[in-house]
Parts: sequence; structure tokens; C-alpha cells
Amino acid sequence: MSAGAEDQLHQWLRNRLRRSGFDRIGDDGAILPAGGPWAVTQDHQIEGVHFPPQLDPLVIAQRLLAVNLSDLAAMGAQPVFAFLALSCPAEFDRHRFFSSFLRACQRFDTELAGGDLSSNDRVTASLTLLGRKPSKGRWLQRSNGRPGDVLWVAGELGFSALGRHLLAAGARLAGRRISLPGSIQLTSREQVLARRAVRRHLIPQPQLSMGRWLALRRRAAAIDISDGLALDLHRLCRESELGAQIDATSLSTQSGFSTVCRKLGIDPTETILTGGEDYAILFSLPPRVRPLGRQKCRRVGRLTACPDIDLVSPEGAIPLAVTGWDHFAAVDAAGA
Repeated sequence: MSAGAEDQLHQWLRNRLRRSGFDRIGDDGAILPAGGPWAVTQDHQIEGVHFPPQLDPLVIAQRLLAVNLSDLAAMGAQPVFAFLALSCPAEFDRHRFFSSFLRACQRFDTELAGGDLSSNDRVTASLTLLGRKPSKGRWLQRSNGRPGDVLWVAGELGFSALGRHLLAAGARLAGRRISLPGSIQLTSREQVLARRAVRRHLIPQPQLSMGRWLALRRRAAAIDISDGLALDLHRLCRESELGAQIDATSLSTQSGFSTVCRKLGIDPTETILTGGEDYAILFSLPPRVRPLGRQKCRRVGRLTACPDIDLVSPEGAIPLAVTGWDHFAAVDAAGA
């Protein structure tokens, strides 16, 4: 399996650290010190990269916390402390941003414990979260997979990417109302789905309760799907030194999704596999262990001893490309 530009840099850094005697990189958070009790993660939100310009500061704050919480969920950790660095223009409504952020922190039992403020010509926010694993729980790590384990997804696939495409086509959030681009003719039912997709993109829903449940299992591998199911599956398989088979029929989604995708000129299956920013959890469990029905998980495939990673349909199996959201590839393409 070949890696993209972002993963190549990641592997280069990891090799350099290993030569120095350090190896904490490879999961959605770093376990500090060895064994815990802390899982630490950090993520950025940059105007024009992660969210559209002029987005309501209230929504930016919620999004910033949610994407970081998703990393902790994939580690089986519960958030405890937050450290926030915000740089923004003078006219940015900082009080609205922090009021929203503190409300969101309260909802998830997280304490803002420090950070930094500075000026910038566009909004850039960086958040570091510290989380603990549940009492009697275990860390979720990408290397915990075994041949024959069943692959599951907790959370929706493709909707965030669909929402991003709708925003690029002219959808806008004004207060609580989402206006859709008039250039795309949608039925009333499709409009409901489209608005949900935009909201899903702007304000992700971290799977913390799923992470807690998984941490109490005897063994589970997990990864936050932030760069697309296909790419993040390759990352999980790389750490577990395994292959996988994904059932193509398991990727079907809510009625109307495919129609809205096609009206936007995007492929529904590619959107699900490679769209990114789902902030769902891809995880593996031994065959006899199943998630509870109320957790709304879908079974998508299995891990294999064979190193191949394939998409399997009634027509046969095809290799699943190492494709998804790659920040540096996107920059390279933009500059080409």
C-alpha cells in the first residue's frame, strides 16, 4: 500500500523519533506517560481550509471541540482538560466564540485550562485535549486488530462530504437556517437531507459513548474517520499489519443521498469512501462481540491475514485505493 504526502511525512517523523528512542505516534492520540493515564490530542480549524469564511463564531467553536473529541473517542478516552490557541482578526466576535466554546465544554464535562490569543488576518484555532480512559477500561489502538475481526462503523459516512460540496455550491448557514443553492433542483425530501448534510459537516457529532463502550471490551481496534473510510482503513490495517475486505453493499446510505450527490455531479460511493470529515469511528471486534442495537453501528467488513485491502461486491473484489483527504496533496494540486 502506498501512502499519500501527509502519511509519508507522518512516517518520516515517526522513523526519526524511533531512532531517538521515542514511539508515541500512530494513533488518534498520544498515551502519556506509557500506559496512561492520559490521552492527548491536538487539531486545527483554519478559515478557508476547514470551514467557510464568515462562518458564525458560535459554530466554529462547536466544530473545533467536536473534531478533537472525535480523536479522544477513537482512543476510548473521556475529555478532561482543554487548551485553546486562537488567532483572529480584530472584528471577529471573540466573546460569542468563547461563550459557545464554554457551553460545549460544559456539555462534555471538559475544563478550559489555558491557551493563547493572538491577532491574524483569518481565524485559526488550535485545540489540545487531555482525556482519561474509563475506570476498568482499555485504550483503543489501531494495532489491536486480529485476523477474522469484524469491522464496524459508528456514525454516518459521506454526509459531511456531501455537506462540504453543498457549501461549495452556495449553501449557507444563517442563524439556525440553512439556505440551499438555487442552482440545484431538489425535492422537498432531498432538501431536508441536504440541510442535514450541511449541518453534519459544520457541526460533527463525536462518538464518545461508542468509545466508552469499546474501551470496556477485552480487545478492540479503532480509528477516527476524519480523512475518509478508505484512507483511514488503510491506516488501521497498517498498524495491525493486516488486510481487509469491505462489503460494498454495506455502504448504501439513506434514500435520497445518491440522488443529491448526482445532482451535485459527485459519485455517491466515492463520497462515502473518500469524502472525509465523517468523524465517525471505524473499529474492529472479535466475531462473537457485537455492538448494542441502540448504538446504530453498521457492519462493513472484516480484517484478514492477507495484506490486500479489497472492496467486495457481487461482481467480485477490487483493490481499495489509498485515497482520501490529504492536506498536502490538496496544497500540491492547488499549486500545480
